[in-house]
Amino acid sequence: MLNRDKIAAVAADMRARGVDVFIIGTSTDLEYVSGLAMHDCERFKALFVKADGGTFCLVPHIYLQEFQSGMPDTTPLYVWEDHDWFYSALARAFEEQGIPAGAKVAVNDSVRAVDAIEVAGRQKVELVNGWHYLDAMRSHKDADEAAAMLRAGQIADEALTALLPFIRPGRTERELKRRLLDLFEEKGAQGISFTPIVARGANAAMAHYNKEDGIVGDHDTVLFDFGCRYKGYCSDMTRTLFVGEATEEERTLYEIVRRAQAAGEAAVRPGVTSQEVDRAARRVIEEAGYGAYFNNRLGHGIGLAVHETPYIMEGNEQVLEPGMTFSIEPGIYIPGKIGIRIENIVLVTDEGCRPLNVFPREIVNVLDFE
Repeated sequence: MLNRDKIAAVAADMRARGVDVFIIGTSTDLEYVSGLAMHDCERFKALFVKADGGTFCLVPHIYLQEFQSGMPDTTPLYVWEDHDWFYSALARAFEEQGIPAGAKVAVNDSVRAVDAIEVAGRQKVELVNGWHYLDAMRSHKDADEAAAMLRAGQIADEALTALLPFIRPGRTERELKRRLLDLFEEKGAQGISFTPIVARGANAAMAHYNKEDGIVGDHDTVLFDFGCRYKGYCSDMTRTLFVGEATEEERTLYEIVRRAQAAGEAAVRPGVTSQEVDRAARRVIEEAGYGAYFNNRLGHGIGLAVHETPYIMEGNEQVLEPGMTFSIEPGIYIPGKIGIRIENIVLVTDEGCRPLNVFPREIVNVLDFE
């Protein structure tokens, strides 16, 4: 149901920005303020928040029941039919809600550009970027949100632990991915955060590898980057596992990444900036001579969305505060050879941080598990 306290906070922020209307399309922003987790498609549907705290919705008829379940009776629903598209319903809504030409209208990042252009052109309003309007609210997790994320992290830990005996030479990346998804369901996950990455050997040098036809060799590495949802909230973890004993070179690379990940976690505490955490982890890899093989940010915020603020990277001077949750995921990616990444989600506490994953960060040889 629509959370009036959150809407009041959004409206206050709008007034401070001089914004008259904020359009929140189907997204995790909408889920955050209303609980509505909706299928996105080409049909324009959105919650409109006015600067005085009033709300109304533009709704395709096919989604009317979903909106009725999440909106109070005091929020008007302007329903439109497929054959008419949303233009006449939009005009009626703006007229009845007293939104004049020239009003400043913000849109969040889920509103399609073509729909925003139609709103601006037909209603003669000024569009502004409202992408980050909810960031400050969403980045601070309350106790219920943190508990959901902790459980999502536990399920991920449990699933990977149960998968270990299944990881064997001859298995395809596709087989491992499908078994992991089955384990999520068995362990009580309520969906996935994103399509899992399963990358053997040199495939893992592509940080966001998206194929699944690799075959695990007799001596190999397999990188798993995956997460699930619990009560809407995401987990996200990465481990690089060994099939057989690691070579001396592999152990060296792995230890560098492990120390970098630990250094990142150790740097987290209230008052530290995001870029300071990035620097703490990156310094370990650079001093070991592999800085050129770690060329992406250290981490990203996580919550209802798998990627949200804060972003843990150079140039981000955002100060960390208790309740923030984000990933720490350094890696070394040597093209054509190997990729190693270790990722935990952490929750900022009053004195430091709490990892939401407990699966070992040390080297794991899957052949040790039956």
